[in-house]
Amino acid sequence: MAKSMTVGKRENEKKRIAKREEKLKKKENKKLSGSSNSFEDMIAYVDENGRITSTPPTENVRKEEINPDEIVIATPKKEDEEPTILRGRVEFFNESRGFGFIKDLSGVEKYFFHVNNVVGNIAENNIVTFDLERGVKGMNAVNISLENKSKPENLAQTESV
Repeated sequence: MAKSMTVGKRENEKKRIAKREEKLKKKENKKLSGSSNSFEDMIAYVDENGRITSTPPTENVRKEEINPDEIVIATPKKEDEEPTILRGRVEFFNESRGFGFIKDLSGVEKYFFHVNNVVGNIAENNIVTFDLERGVKGMNAVNISLENKSKPENLAQTESV
């Protein structure tokens, strides 16, 4: 028993056949016209401003002379900067595991530190001075020491009088 052909199916079949015939016509037209693209038609040129053109460049264009000694090839050496000494407060310190975090007083950043980078003894909430060093997981505090709370000399002299 054959399948029934509805109107929609017949129209779709006609469209498919028409597409196939159109494709074959295009293919035949392409074969008949041949390859009109010669090698000269496919060549493109770049002018002195970097634009692509179909005309070859003229030979009388004045070229700017560049001294090859003036061209810098390598990146300049980074100048050694003195590390800035930062101030911070010890937010957390685990003596048994030997690590902690320092919160920078000038900002909101917290920096990890290890007990090996501490000079002297510190505890939580101490004000310390430290340097920064890039670690595997971010910036680490190094050269950590308690901040000196000694009074300036001129204040000490005025109090003793």
